[in-house]
Parts: sequence; C-alpha cells; structure tokens
Amino acid sequence: MADTPARSGRVRVLLVDDHQVVRRGLRTFLEVQDDIEVVGEAADGDEAIERAGELGPDVILMDIKMPGTDGIEALRRLRALANPARVLIVTSSTEQRTVVPALRAGAAGYVYKDIDPDALAAAIRSVHAGHVLLQPEVAGALLSGEGPAPSSGRGGNLTDREREVLGHIADGRANREIARVLVLSEKTVKTHVSNILMKLDVADRTQAALWAVRHGIGQ
Repeated sequence: MADTPARSGRVRVLLVDDHQVVRRGLRTFLEVQDDIEVVGEAADGDEAIERAGELGPDVILMDIKMPGTDGIEALRRLRALANPARVLIVTSSTEQRTVVPALRAGAAGYVYKDIDPDALAAAIRSVHAGHVLLQPEVAGALLSGEGPAPSSGRGGNLTDREREVLGHIADGRANREIARVLVLSEKTVKTHVSNILMKLDVADRTQAALWAVRHGIGQ
C-alpha cells in the first residue's frame, strides 16, 4: 500500500476535528475534488498522530481546540516524530494568540472554518506544494501585532539576496518558483534558505515566513 500516493497522483488528506459533523462536511466537499483524496479521520490529537503514522497523508487538516491532546500539541509531537505531512490548521477559534504557537509548532498554514470551500481546496493544494499559507485575516492580525512576536533572530545579518529570497518565502513561493523568478539554480536557492534559517535562528521556512511578515518583508 506504500505506493498508493504515487499511483493515485492525488493529495491524500487526513481530517482531524472532534466534531463528527465537521469532519463529515469536509469529507463530503473534498471527495468531489478530482485531485484530493480523504484517507481517514481522527477525533483528537492522539488519534491524529496514530492515524498519520498509519496512513501517511500528504496534508492534515487539524482543528486546534480538541479534548485531550489539542492541535498545537499534536503538531509538536508530529514534528518530533519527523512526520512529513503538511498540517493546515482549520479552526473556528478567532483567538489570535493561537496563531503564532501553531506556526512555531510546525503548521504550514492557518485558516478559519468559514473559509470558502473552493479556497479551502486551494489552500490544501498550496500547502501540499510546499507553500506557507495564512488566510488574509490571520496575516492581518500578525501585522497588527496581535499575539506574541516570534524570535527576531539576527535579521540584520541577512544579505540582500537572502532578504530577497526570504520575501519570496513569505509570499508563499516554493524553492523551484523562487529559482525561476530570481534566475538561480534550485540548489542555490536551497543554500540561501538554509542560511536564512540559521541567521534568523528559526527551525523551518514556516517560521521564517512568519518572521518576514512581522518585519515587513514580502507582501
């Protein structure tokens, strides 16, 4: 069964929410998408971790507020296990204080449950492609300074080219796109990204994108 993702060519999605009606609604909509396949469901963070290990999803749609192990703790544990799935937070909570912890824990995106269904499908495709995705309302809250700021790192040590690459990361571009726009090899872009993460003292490109948004780099 390990070759299923390659054979289907579709984005494999795991739904994680403690409300069955929400999971059912998401499944009903996503199952009509030609390029998205719902491979399983989980009702809390513990079950999400177990199912992610069993099913190998490409993308996990994760609620934050769940009984027992919540979404942020599940994110931390998935990261500790080096699970490669990209996690898109889909929440009804409008508390901006949860945004930064979720991104720091490894979320690849953060949207609200009132997002347009077609926009949600596009968000799944985007994070699967390696992009960082924040719903406009979320990005706006970060820019307005709500919630704790991420580590400022040593942004002053970035070269002009690294700041340029960081801007593209913040705009949601993957390495291949950045390489094409800047007329660089993808290997060179990867080197720049590694240097950026080191200089900003952040763990991944999601946190780098968050740093960029808070410091006015990118869109």
